[in-house]
Amino acid sequence: MTKTRERRKGWLRRAAPGFDAVATYQKDWFGKDIIAGVVLTTLLVPQGMAYAELAGLPPITGLYTSILCLLAYAVFGPSRVLVLGPDSALGPMIAATVLPLVASDGDPQKAIALASMLALMVGAIMVLASVAKLGFIADLISKPTMIGYMNGLAITILVGQLPKLFGFKIESENFIGDLVGFVEGVANGETVVAAAAVGIGGIVLILVLQRWLPKVPAVLVMVVAAIAATAIFDLAAKGVSLVGELPRGFPPFTIPRVDVADLGLMFAGALGIALVSLTDTISTSTAFAARTGQEIRGNQEMIGIGAANLAAGLFQGFPVSTSGSRTAVAERSGSKSQLTGVTGAVLILLMLVFLPGLFRNLPQPALAAVVMTASISLADIPGTIRLLRQRRTEFYLCMAAFLGVAFLGVLPGIGIAVGLSILNIFRRAWWPYETVIGRVPGYDGFHDINVHPDAKHLPGLVIYRWDAPLFFANVRPFRDNIRHLAHTDPKPRWIVIAAEPITDVDTTAADVLLDLDVELNEQGISLVFAELKHRTREKIERYGLTREIEPEHFYPTTEAAVAAYMAQTGAKWSAEE
Repeated sequence: MTKTRERRKGWLRRAAPGFDAVATYQKDWFGKDIIAGVVLTTLLVPQGMAYAELAGLPPITGLYTSILCLLAYAVFGPSRVLVLGPDSALGPMIAATVLPLVASDGDPQKAIALASMLALMVGAIMVLASVAKLGFIADLISKPTMIGYMNGLAITILVGQLPKLFGFKIESENFIGDLVGFVEGVANGETVVAAAAVGIGGIVLILVLQRWLPKVPAVLVMVVAAIAATAIFDLAAKGVSLVGELPRGFPPFTIPRVDVADLGLMFAGALGIALVSLTDTISTSTAFAARTGQEIRGNQEMIGIGAANLAAGLFQGFPVSTSGSRTAVAERSGSKSQLTGVTGAVLILLMLVFLPGLFRNLPQPALAAVVMTASISLADIPGTIRLLRQRRTEFYLCMAAFLGVAFLGVLPGIGIAVGLSILNIFRRAWWPYETVIGRVPGYDGFHDINVHPDAKHLPGLVIYRWDAPLFFANVRPFRDNIRHLAHTDPKPRWIVIAAEPITDVDTTAADVLLDLDVELNEQGISLVFAELKHRTREKIERYGLTREIEPEHFYPTTEAAVAAYMAQTGAKWSAEE
């Protein structure tokens, strides 16, 4: 009975790390976590409302989302420091998925239901992916394409928020439409001067404080200043839109009702959001774990994110991800555990119950300023310049992802980013680096003739290296390269494949190698293999190649193959070697 109880406790701690965190909690962490939670709340509230509007939803949904995802991750998330919540990177993806399905009259209740269902779908995808141990999927987006995607997202968000910053609205569904609509609105005199002053002033204030006084809560200072300006200058009378009073009370438990026909259209968006959320969470958790000495548990992270999304979806919330900026704020404020996030959730809840009118005089352009300054942090211009200087191919991938997001939209953009990453992997395997190698005076072994043009060769011997597995897609280019070497002048007697980088040979490649061996034998050329890895040798033995190709044409090292050639032909290195 005791063993059964222990096994149940062990399973519970693995499934819900929050219970283990309570059991191992240290008393001296309590004060630090509470203080960090108070500081974190000053960022959670304005950002939650701002990112809700970025997603095309009422501001209150951002607060509901923040409360539930923080509580759920505290129970099911493995990290002690990560802070989840509404995210600027996910906002446009949510809007791109939800808004086309909303009725023409822009029914906010339908938008909330769709966003909540989207969160449930993302949560289900995360949990199922964790059960199937698919955490490696986060690696599908390479860093260059992720940089391009985020740069595109940053410019899309910036341009999309400009009309709100200047106090007017436009009807548009893409980047070009947003840009043209904004320019036309300004040209037609639709700008509300007071709104533009609040919005631009808010951006400047946040950026200045973040640059020169990083320990000061810049967003909170700007929000307080904007609310004060509303009272002092009567901004509402000057045409500035305000947030208004938020609904009072607890987040309502709601099972979202969505048309079955909409679910299929939402699934692609849910997959994209899940992929971006997972990638962001894994990279952020890795960075912060390195500082705190914690171990990364990718599959449990998916459980934590999935639980956070499921909880948010059942309380009129929308999909969430990890926030690097909010996590950094919590860490700098002394956070030691997820009690910091729980404190933030409780404080937001208390505000909704007792002070729902606290932000009623907050100008909408101030929320636009919060979103726009956050979007600036998404862009990685230095990283883009580094790619241009260091590797042009990856720079072009970065720019393709950027243009895909900017001109086709955020959902096609994430599809392009993933597709380009996969194609880049395939391209490297399809056209790998290949070279002839030779002996270089003063160095042991054999070396690339592209690096050492003075490398020496034995008469009639060519040593060729192919830096990739051999499989159906690249074996024909390999064969063509060998054919080209066979027709060089003087004609080789042996072509030795320095096969250490060849980590696999599939059945298609094996058949081509067999035909190539027969073809070369008819020309009086021997195809020889050296340094085949044990597992690769086992595979070609299973295919029967070692029976069809002469067994003595397989050598353990390149040096052994060269020595055998010298013994058979009498060839010698020149005297200076």
